Amino acid sequence: MTGNAQHHLSIKAVKKSYGNRLVLDGVNLNIEQGEFIAIVGKSGCGKSTLLRLIAGLEASDDGLIEMRGRQLKGLNRSARIMFQDGRLLPWKRVLENVAVGLSGDWRGKAMEALRSVGLQERVKDWPSRLSGGQKQRVALARGLVHKPDILLLDEPLGALDALTRLEMQELIESIWEQEKITTILVTHDVEEAVALADRVVLIEDGKVVLSKTISIPRPRQRSQLLFASYVEEILERIMDQNDNNLRLIVK
Repeated sequence: MTGNAQHHLSIKAVKKSYGNRLVLDGVNLNIEQGEFIAIVGKSGCGKSTLLRLIAGLEASDDGLIEMRGRQLKGLNRSARIMFQDGRLLPWKRVLENVAVGLSGDWRGKAMEALRSVGLQERVKDWPSRLSGGQKQRVALARGLVHKPDILLLDEPLGALDALTRLEMQELIESIWEQEKITTILVTHDVEEAVALADRVVLIEDGKVVLSKTISIPRPRQRSQLLFASYVEEILERIMDQNDNNLRLIVK
């Protein structure tokens, strides 16, 4: 971007520690309106922490986060976050779970969100009657019903079986293509990142060390050589870090 144009989201020199452990060490990242970003990296590298900071669930120790040039302070009401477990309220039916936080004509809005994830027939069910994939669809609908500027996905498919995970990936991609919501996905699955994202960001030792644009037309086929090439490149970068750490331990 040039001139005075502003990024949708800017993360500038952000640091975050828990006690003596430095989790994020000067993270810098710009994200554009409607972009789909996937953040990858080994466990403990700070991926989920960064999402919580963007959501305003926690505050950074240093640096700042801006949306369209304005510094975020406190809860980010323009964002919605979806976790690995659906976090549905067991005492509320499906429609009421989707409508949490809504006022006014909440039924109509909740029904529209459920239709977008293909669960309009389950409005009266209790969460206990849903499969894992269906629970995550309800959680996704609950995020979408508020028409957020930014959708944050924190390992939302990690607990699902392989087939259900693929179905959810297709659903997330189709909704993103329709709505063009700025989306940030945290995942351990590099194939998932390459399949869904416009750009894959790798965090190592609390810093962004790779930002790779995925130049494959949608819908993407995992059997494509270019797809495999992207996956291999990112995995090699992650494994190189692991090898370096191993060499340091051996020395």
